[in-house]
Amino acid sequence: MSEFTHIDETGAARMVDVSAKDVSARSATATGRVLLSAEVVRLLRSGEVPKGDALGVARIAGIMGAKRTPDLIPLCHPIGLHGVEVTLDVEDWGVGITCRAKTADRTGVEMEALTAVSVAALALIDMVKAVDPGAVITDVRVEEKLGGKTGRWTREPA
Repeated sequence: MSEFTHIDETGAARMVDVSAKDVSARSATATGRVLLSAEVVRLLRSGEVPKGDALGVARIAGIMGAKRTPDLIPLCHPIGLHGVEVTLDVEDWGVGITCRAKTADRTGVEMEALTAVSVAALALIDMVKAVDPGAVITDVRVEEKLGGKTGRWTREPA
């Protein structure tokens, strides 16, 4: 079982020791979608969501989520985040969410980017659930990561 970095010799889960790794600039971009009714899309575009600034709340929630990732994901290393950008784009089908997270540390920021997208999506649903209880979070995924031993990885187009 030693080929699995997150499992010790007894098969128990463990936090990987990254202390010997070099500090390097790293970034990750994740995306996701929240599928919404046409009524919610209209309300978002007009700024008339009954609970207020749904997109602003979701953006801040995403940034906060990235900062709390090691508290939410077991065995995730606490790292110094040097930048987290969350954008929300209203489309005819709902809202596209993108997060780009950056650090200069010994391990990557993929989990922080994914957490930011997920938390932003959850906050958006909370802001619109009274109007659209059927909203759906979908397609949360890493699109690109840069830095570290693997260098650059980019998702292949579908």
